[in-house]
Amino acid sequence: MNWLLVMAGAMVGAPLRYLTDRAVQARHDTVFPWGTFAVNVVGSLVLGLLTGAVAAGAASPQVQLLIGTGLCGALTTYSTFSYETLRLAEGGARLFAAANALGSVVAGLCAAFAGAAVAQVFWG
Repeated sequence: MNWLLVMAGAMVGAPLRYLTDRAVQARHDTVFPWGTFAVNVVGSLVLGLLTGAVAAGAASPQVQLLIGTGLCGALTTYSTFSYETLRLAEGGARLFAAANALGSVVAGLCAAFAGAAVAQVFWG
């Protein structure tokens, strides 16, 4: 049953990632990968919030499988982040590559902590 929850979440997360990435990137005239950055930060926020909710007993482990592992796992993308950072560096946009690497890690961690803090306020 658990794998069905993960699969159901991933069936929503993967197309959501693609559509969000395209929509965000279409609004920016730059080589910086704003679409990937956005889905990774939002996914980190959702996962932090969910983790806090589960820890407080406000969400079940099944919800964590559906949304955390399935949806967020398919929504966020470390491989695309790595590829786009490499592509920026190889294309001579080293400042953008460094900003993407550092900014993604910092923003993702901040978003996860913020999500957990919000969960603590609501369910702690």
